[in-house]
Amino acid sequence: MAIIGAVADDLTGATTVGVLLARSGITTAALFNENCSMSDNCNLNHEAIIVSTNSRGITKEKAKEKVKIATLNLKRMGIRQFSKRIDTTLRGNIGTEIDAMLDELGSDTVAVMIPSMPQSNRIMVGGYSIINGVPLSKTPVAKDVRTPVTDSYVPRLIAKQTKRKVSHVGLDELLKGKENLKKVLTESRNKGAEVLLVDAISLEDVSMAACAVTELDWNVLAVDPGPFTEQLARAKKFNPNVIKKSVKMETKDNEFYGNGTVLVAAGSASSVTVSQMKVLRDVPGTCQVSVKAPLLLGGGKVSDLEIKRVSEKVVNILNESNIPRVIMLETALSGDVLNLKEEGKKYGISSEEAADNINLGIGEITRRILDKMKEKIVGLYMTGGDVMVYVCASLGVDGIELIDYVIPQSDLGRLIGSKFNGMTVVGKGGLTGDDTTAIKIVNRIFYEEECKTKSRSCV
Repeated sequence: MAIIGAVADDLTGATTVGVLLARSGITTAALFNENCSMSDNCNLNHEAIIVSTNSRGITKEKAKEKVKIATLNLKRMGIRQFSKRIDTTLRGNIGTEIDAMLDELGSDTVAVMIPSMPQSNRIMVGGYSIINGVPLSKTPVAKDVRTPVTDSYVPRLIAKQTKRKVSHVGLDELLKGKENLKKVLTESRNKGAEVLLVDAISLEDVSMAACAVTELDWNVLAVDPGPFTEQLARAKKFNPNVIKKSVKMETKDNEFYGNGTVLVAAGSASSVTVSQMKVLRDVPGTCQVSVKAPLLLGGGKVSDLEIKRVSEKVVNILNESNIPRVIMLETALSGDVLNLKEEGKKYGISSEEAADNINLGIGEITRRILDKMKEKIVGLYMTGGDVMVYVCASLGVDGIELIDYVIPQSDLGRLIGSKFNGMTVVGKGGLTGDDTTAIKIVNRIFYEEECKTKSRSCV
């Protein structure tokens, strides 16, 4: 029976928090929409259920309704610990979605928000979000094509988004110890705060906060990228199993491990992803297949022709005698980054619809390839939360069983449902990792497939 329920605004967010719980010995599944948790196909025997509402880039009103439905469905499952999974770079309708969950959870529930993920060099100190040592507003997320964030000061950012009173607990209060933290949190709540923001620069800080609210015996909505949710599960002793150890592979960054072919669906246009794909492209055995995004964004017959062209090209490549180790579908290496707002105007559609059409096209290309060549593909690597949603939707799967991470926020799992059930996949956010991350991910998929022939998993 599920005891932990989280609502994420995109699928990579769902897998990120899910993997942290899985590594803590809690069986976890990430589901693809707000209604999936109540369907017969998705009512699985997992201790944690993470629901993706795919609501990061939509209107506040639509996001609120999706989160409300997800929360109600999780409540019907008997969930005991609720979380609102947020992006480490604070994109999306965070305040609105906190309100939606608190409205359904009742007035005795308080939101404790810790936006830090120290293992990914994302922290909050003095109320400021710092990403790899850089204030959030000075990072590429400030120029994100769909959900830019231009304010680094989190209390102000969240206060503008929620109807509830926001308070901030600084690092100086944590440095005085857990008992002081309990006192300060209680004082903030007594003054009417319903969203309590807490600094954290280390996992020890996150753990202290989890222990503090557990000892206070509060009904808490954890609002975080994953570490606080994980530490709450530990503090409440929801994880009786042994903590999983990290997998150590003997691999190099200029060659591929094992055998078989991995299919890469790279839809993110972020500078981080572009750099990673360029490095992956240069590894011997990689075949770059460019997808012309301008032909996809308008939908219709032009898009259909591009989908047909690319999928048939890849099928032909896989039918050759010398099959590549990696086939990389990409939209951003072979052309300029598109201004979706301007391009959308040419077709009379919004930038959101244009982005959706591109991702829908990538998903359909992936499905056509796997429909015909599933036996030659050992795993699938998807980068970009929206890409992951559309690929998985095109494949007709119900969710992902989470196993491990390659690096934090690059999550390994297996597809649940459809004829692709059990296929090894990795989903990664577009802003995560360094230049060699894509190679590490591909090699981990190869490694996992080798382990599956010997046992259920490498971990």
